[in-house]
Amino acid sequence: MRKYVFAALLAGTVTAPAFGQVVAGPFTGARVEGIVGYDTLRSGDEEDDGVDNSEDNGDETIDGVAYGIGVGYDFDLGGAVAGIEAEYSDSSGKQDRDETLDNVNFSSNLRTGRDIYVGGRIGVNVAPTTLIYGKAGYTNTTIKGGFESDDDRFDFDGNVDGWRLGAGIEQLLGPNAYGKIEYRYSNYSKLDFRNDFDFEDFEAEDFKTDVNLDRHQVMAGIGFRF
Repeated sequence: MRKYVFAALLAGTVTAPAFGQVVAGPFTGARVEGIVGYDTLRSGDEEDDGVDNSEDNGDETIDGVAYGIGVGYDFDLGGAVAGIEAEYSDSSGKQDRDETLDNVNFSSNLRTGRDIYVGGRIGVNVAPTTLIYGKAGYTNTTIKGGFESDDDRFDFDGNVDGWRLGAGIEQLLGPNAYGKIEYRYSNYSKLDFRNDFDFEDFEAEDFKTDVNLDRHQVMAGIGFRF
């Protein structure tokens, strides 16, 4: 009888994780993903918020589609997940305006460009195949624009530094695949401005200045874990 009991205990020991090894959860390890979604950027100042859409003021909101790729690595905390991540994206956001002021015709354009994000996230398993999470980190984006009148023209582009907060839900779609939906808010406050003026008898230097830009994005993604 004792040899059967010993055999059962031995079998249980062999099938258990060796040396107390913790089995990783489904939301851990390295990952890569593609993302796409709605993107809008506007001034965060009340006196310059684009709410007044009259002919004199105009809507300053830049809407478009954001798309990009992301990578990350998540760690199992036992019912929770913590991770680091990075992302590179671009946007189709663009605004064009044609106006006449004091009998002078002019046009202007403003575009959003590439965006780089580096940050971290922490999440909780609300179901065996479902994770909800929050995220925070640093973001830098480019803004390009131009102005042209009957006689003059200038173009500019700049890098804007800021921070990002977000939250989302991630769902397993298979052993290594997952999908997610995420909302994130970014605020940009430091603009590194580069000028390319073509005004006669006028020279402008590059400069840095404080700004207040709000960005809202709703993104969907498909990813794979390794």
